[in-house]
Amino acid sequence: MNITYGIISTASIVPRFMNAVQKGGQGKIIAIASRSLDKAQKMAEDYNIPRAYGTYDELFHDEEINVVYIATINSKHYQYSLEALHHGKNVICEKPFTMTREEAESLFDLAKEKNLFIIEAQKSVFLPVIRRVKEIIQSGQLGDIKLIDFSSSFDISYNTWITSEKEGGGALYTNGSYFIQIIKYLFESQVTAKNGLYLDGTNGGDSQCIITLKLLEHIHVVSKISTEIQIPGLAIIYGKYGRIEIPNYWKARTAKVIYNDGKTEEIHYPCDYELLYEVEHIEKCLEKGLIESPIMNRDMTVETIGLMEDIKKSWQIDKAP
Repeated sequence: MNITYGIISTASIVPRFMNAVQKGGQGKIIAIASRSLDKAQKMAEDYNIPRAYGTYDELFHDEEINVVYIATINSKHYQYSLEALHHGKNVICEKPFTMTREEAESLFDLAKEKNLFIIEAQKSVFLPVIRRVKEIIQSGQLGDIKLIDFSSSFDISYNTWITSEKEGGGALYTNGSYFIQIIKYLFESQVTAKNGLYLDGTNGGDSQCIITLKLLEHIHVVSKISTEIQIPGLAIIYGKYGRIEIPNYWKARTAKVIYNDGKTEEIHYPCDYELLYEVEHIEKCLEKGLIESPIMNRDMTVETIGLMEDIKKSWQIDKAP
């Protein structure tokens, strides 16, 4: 398959995706679109992209494009993914895939009906560090895993919509996919219990949250996500015989295994382009004619969106007068 990409949006994640495609992928980016033609033209010039469009509709009608990468504000993911599929394009949609379980299921249903590939863009589960962590867990070297602790924070100053409820923002929907999909990848298990606490932000979205989950009836997961304070990005996986520490787990390049007897193991996988492994996986799926990734598949995405939606709904009930 000759892979030809069209890019929807000039958001901050877009240059990282394009670098991964241009430095390590087999496909070619042939067009980029923005609601601002000037922005699209500037990014097209910077990345040697042949065509720039001032509307998304123009890109959807470009018959040379067979894969569309969508990186708009969260609340528009469903709309533009739907339009791309209706125009016969394979779809890569940034996380969070959609705002609701129903929307996610309908996109996978439509892609199947049209025999098109669709995936939620989630770099974390393809990183070599995370794959190595999974091997260590499965080997039994740490014994039974009992607790996983995630911490992260992010700067909202460069994207004001990130705190907006209307635009699909908030701490949970912006960063929650990372930890949920990492644990699902590591343990290949559904979540059996969930709960969450939140702080209200200025634009209706949650500015901080603490999420607790349960896996396999014996693993507790805690995730702390904040836009209010700076928290070192870190995941710690605790087992009977030791723990694994993963700095910046969503884009991990290193990890450290610390055993109870004092022995340690360093894991290093330096990478200039953190989305490279995700892009390589997607292109292999496309070349094989798949309509779904065997890793970032329908179940992975739908359960993740469903969990976040259920937790968010419980907060809305709490807010009710």
